[in-house]
Amino acid sequence: MPFGSSSTTSDGLVETLAAWWQKRSPTEQGAIDRVPINRANGSESSGVRTPCLHRLVQCVDTIGKPIQRLYDPPSHSKSKPLERCWGMMEGHGHGAQLIDVETMLEWAQRMTGKGLHPVVELSRTGYDKGVSLSQAVMRAVAARLERHPLLPTWDILIPPIGAD
Repeated sequence: MPFGSSSTTSDGLVETLAAWWQKRSPTEQGAIDRVPINRANGSESSGVRTPCLHRLVQCVDTIGKPIQRLYDPPSHSKSKPLERCWGMMEGHGHGAQLIDVETMLEWAQRMTGKGLHPVVELSRTGYDKGVSLSQAVMRAVAARLERHPLLPTWDILIPPIGAD
């Protein structure tokens, strides 16, 4: 779970994913046949927002494994695990304000879900918002995507180059 002061962008999301992948051992990496990502369909990670998909295509080619991008359809936020996590964090301090980074990180590290603690890291990287791509780049990205025929907006597979 990355924390930082930068805006949430596709660059930050994909760099977090790449850092997670690098922390896996070669044995763990070899045992993974595809990397599923399930996120809300927010503006920074939308299935029609090309900057995010462009970065995911780059990531797929770097790690050599397909990424299956699953999007949550619009629904009530209480049904989403990440939203429940934020809700727990908001109530964790019993009304205390998160006044500094150290307190926020400490509280997040102490959270548990099904007996597991989250991996919490502080990112000091700043990311630019409003990145746009040329039409040629957007067409190249679209050509790499395998959209589910029944759920083309919600289920996208991105295979690495050369995968059959």
